[in-house]
Amino acid sequence: MIAFVGKLQRILLVALFTVSLAGCETFVESTKDIVSALPDLPPRVDDKPLPPEWVQVTGYAPISLQSGLNRQHKILNAIKASKLDAYRELTAVVHGQHLAGTTSVQDMVLQSNTFQGAVAGIIRGARVVKSYPIQDDVYATILEVDLNQLQRAWRDSQ
Repeated sequence: MIAFVGKLQRILLVALFTVSLAGCETFVESTKDIVSALPDLPPRVDDKPLPPEWVQVTGYAPISLQSGLNRQHKILNAIKASKLDAYRELTAVVHGQHLAGTTSVQDMVLQSNTFQGAVAGIIRGARVVKSYPIQDDVYATILEVDLNQLQRAWRDSQ
């Protein structure tokens, strides 16, 4: 009787694994397929301006790591770098970020796991809200943009 119960348990366990694995499937779809499947926005009925939808981002840059002949020159370079970092952040918010990654496994041991991110896009109408030092060695720049203004600029360019 005990042997029968053991065999029954093994059969049930195999059946359970088979059923659970049957629900798994690989799902691969390109970004273009996903974007094309999104519904189109309905046309606006009136031309009343929408309330502003502001997006605000902050970019950072270390001062001491900048090239320069003296501290003042390094600070100016950090200000520029923090502004560009803020624009990169804003581009990622508005246009999205492309990520590409690879994972390598050999003999069931993870060998490497790498990924890269990239952003691309045009930002118009952004403005610097504030550029300021943080403690002694970091500069920060805050940018903001009205998403409605970006949408109007994009629509007018089409």
